[in-house]
Amino acid sequence: MLTPTLSPPKLPPSQHEFADVVHRLEAGGAMLPDSPENLMQVIGIWKAYAVPMDFYWRDLLYIAERVFLDPFPFFKYFLPQDYLDLHNHYAGEDADLRIWRGPATAHPELLAFMKTGETGNLPRLFHHLWHDRINMEFAEECMRAMLWHRGMGGKFDPYLDSDEYKANADRAIRAYFQFNPVMIGLYKLFPDLFLEQCRQMSYYSNLGLFWEVMAPVFFEVSDLYDEGKVTSIPEAMNFLVNGIFAIAGRPIYHHVYIRGQCYEIIPKSKGFTWLYEAALPYVEAVFYRTSPFRGTKSYNAQANEVPREQKDFHYGVLYADKFPVGTAGIPPTLLAQDMLHFLPPYLKAFYQTRCRGEDDILNQIGVTFQRSMYTVTSAVFQALRTALLYPLDDPNPRHLQANRDFFEAQLDRFCRPDYGMRQAARLRQIQGDDYR
Repeated sequence: MLTPTLSPPKLPPSQHEFADVVHRLEAGGAMLPDSPENLMQVIGIWKAYAVPMDFYWRDLLYIAERVFLDPFPFFKYFLPQDYLDLHNHYAGEDADLRIWRGPATAHPELLAFMKTGETGNLPRLFHHLWHDRINMEFAEECMRAMLWHRGMGGKFDPYLDSDEYKANADRAIRAYFQFNPVMIGLYKLFPDLFLEQCRQMSYYSNLGLFWEVMAPVFFEVSDLYDEGKVTSIPEAMNFLVNGIFAIAGRPIYHHVYIRGQCYEIIPKSKGFTWLYEAALPYVEAVFYRTSPFRGTKSYNAQANEVPREQKDFHYGVLYADKFPVGTAGIPPTLLAQDMLHFLPPYLKAFYQTRCRGEDDILNQIGVTFQRSMYTVTSAVFQALRTALLYPLDDPNPRHLQANRDFFEAQLDRFCRPDYGMRQAARLRQIQGDDYR
């Protein structure tokens, strides 16, 4: 396990705008300062996030594998029992690698909420129409961000444009619409339309397989915190770093099941892996970029209020203004509403003593989630530094300087003046307790 170095720095102080953060990263810490309050918020919100995530990954795989190209997928959020019973590969007795000591099937808190919601024990259709359910729209928005911000590295995305992928997709599309001459006719007229929908389904699978790992990671670190075995932000972050390396090579694939037959659109044999084909593109597309949410940002391109290049998009969780949370239908609101149902008692009690208590709890959840995602991003920094550069306690000053250059380059993304990025980034705000 990674441990913070306690030796005195061998380099002169950093001159970076966020020098304190640079020094903290060099000492094995995170962008978020270490304090009991910050730790409690981070662990609590990870637990609240993991429960709906346990639904997200199952439904994403269900849509990718079973719903597929259904032109009227009215019931795609009605997760069937076999996907609720689907064993997570990283939990349970039969796990490929047991990260969480809990059950492999759907989390008990999730099942309880799906049964009663906020309105009581009613038929599932009533819960769905009343929006008293897990908001899969948030998960789909994350998937669309990954699909739209293509080319984030790895081999998965270029494969979607290959002749091999098109041939595999063609077989699955023709099999899916085998008894539907109208859809087969439309496919012949507009093949690229169907192919693009198939690519989207592949990203459903990609994100589902990514979150299948993250849910047990967050469950386990929450249990360790409850047991008094995680006592600091660096320890929580390092648990993520070790998890990243432990499961970095898990396969990323896309299989479709049509009338009992499996069609391998992206076979496991291609060797696409979790870290490079899912985790890093997810961080880039969702943490940093995404897109402006309707009703929260002007789309006046003539005034250069929206970047001309996708690489300059900065609407992810690390930049998001959490105070408009409550605007109907925007993804941060949907996620905060999902997490609200699963807050640990200690975090719920914490919110009731702050700000306006229950009246602005979605805003408080949003700010806490932002703090926690800066911690996750710090884990990514430390994992990349471990994989590509040098140990934190390396005695060679040139190696330490290379580490510093890497950390400063990562933080530079929060300092760019273009399109108001510097003002939008919340790195400065999370350094204190007043951001709430």
